[in-house]
Amino acid sequence: MKPETTEDLFARFGPRYQWFATITVMLGTLAAMITTTIVNVAFPDIMGAFGVGQDRAQWLSTGALAAQTIGMLVNAWLIHSFGSRKTFVVALGVFIGALAVAGLAPNDTVLIFARIVQGGIAGILQPLAMFTIFRVFPPNQRGMAMGFFGMSVLLGPALGPTLGGIVIEQFNWRYIFYIGMPIGIASIMMGSVFLPEREEAGPRTRFDWTGFVLMAASLASLLTGLSNGQREGWHSDFVLGLITLSLIGTAAFLWWELHIDKPLVNLRVFANVSFTASAAVACIFGIGLFGSTYLVPLYVQSLQHFTPLASGLLLMPAGIIMGICMPIAGYLSDRLAARTLVIAGLVSFGISSFWLAQVNSNMTFWSMAWAVVFSRIGLAIMKPSLNVAALRALKPEHLSQGAGMINFARQLGGAFGVNLLSVTLGQRTFFHSDTLTATQTAANGTTVELLRSIQAMLAQAGVPENLQAAGAMNYLSRLIYAQAYTMGFRDSFLVVGVVFVFALIPAWVMGRAKPNRA
Repeated sequence: MKPETTEDLFARFGPRYQWFATITVMLGTLAAMITTTIVNVAFPDIMGAFGVGQDRAQWLSTGALAAQTIGMLVNAWLIHSFGSRKTFVVALGVFIGALAVAGLAPNDTVLIFARIVQGGIAGILQPLAMFTIFRVFPPNQRGMAMGFFGMSVLLGPALGPTLGGIVIEQFNWRYIFYIGMPIGIASIMMGSVFLPEREEAGPRTRFDWTGFVLMAASLASLLTGLSNGQREGWHSDFVLGLITLSLIGTAAFLWWELHIDKPLVNLRVFANVSFTASAAVACIFGIGLFGSTYLVPLYVQSLQHFTPLASGLLLMPAGIIMGICMPIAGYLSDRLAARTLVIAGLVSFGISSFWLAQVNSNMTFWSMAWAVVFSRIGLAIMKPSLNVAALRALKPEHLSQGAGMINFARQLGGAFGVNLLSVTLGQRTFFHSDTLTATQTAANGTTVELLRSIQAMLAQAGVPENLQAAGAMNYLSRLIYAQAYTMGFRDSFLVVGVVFVFALIPAWVMGRAKPNRA
């Protein structure tokens, strides 16, 4: 029986087919992306359940993002070898199985492994969805279609924490992994009907296992080294060895990919200046999206003592606004220069980051919520234009590789963003804690008066005299840590803002001309 191609499906379903295919891949991507950030509001519960620290728990987020990055490199080969339909259906089947394993995980190692599998599948699905949309829509409608597709990519991380908070409040953290199952099952049924089978004639190409292993090993070594730097010491043999191994592996990967006939990654697409600039902006886009989604719930739960539900609801207005803005931004991307929209988005997110860099314990719920909304408006504005500008610059035969690479760049930024912001938070908290502690001397009248007041309160509460001084010092140390932690968050948001300012340079380079309306 002849495989069902895109042309066959258009003949079968008519012009409506492009929307059938788009909704199918959007649902699959949404199921995968919701679970990417839904775990962020569950960190305190998971850490308590398994008795692990933040450095270990962050792998639930970093591991999934790194696996997404690697999964995107496999996408082009899977589509070429097996077709969109089989790749989509099998990938979602594995994804649903990984969700079940995560929900039943007996320890943190199994949970991290399940998260890595989920991330790898999400990495396969995102460029597959983008590739499908570019195949079924004419050039003058791709921006609008990318706007709808971007809803699934960005609404997942935006709404995931909210849904997670609701589920944790009503049940427990294990149930957050079951949310994506019904959506995944519906996507499998739709994908079996609306996605094309293998359209390329001839034998399947050989998979570049050498390149895949080199890239996976390099990325895993670097992220492991960065995440263990605080605990093991940045100058320890373990950390320096991992970073050195990553550098060697990366160099070997680049050399290998440039010297084989069928590379895992066609690095020659970076010869196109517009595509390279778009990839740089996409990387910074990932830092902002996933880094802020990691930092905000952690801050409000750790220092403002929000419940998981409240911290998730903090991000909900941003998700709603993003859903409204995304199709509008897609419509505009077909009519305005990509550079204009991308720069507007970068400026909006940068302003939000500098706003959040002023956080303190008295900052209200709605002040933080509006700051996050402003950032998501920026991301929604730039997302469709960024994708269209990147892929429009490539030849048709490079579309699948380009779709994988632009998503690869965004996820790579996300993986490093979460990891490096976690490191920045730890380092700056330690720095401010040392600085504040050094000022707490007998010559500091405010400190002396505070200790005296606390001791008096403890005495009134009936605390024995020999424990009053220790109790007052313990209160002071907790006060110092809370202030240092707050200042660490401020510095982390400031770093994000500065990075977005520098992103204006590649944004100026990409997409200078207006899109062709023909």
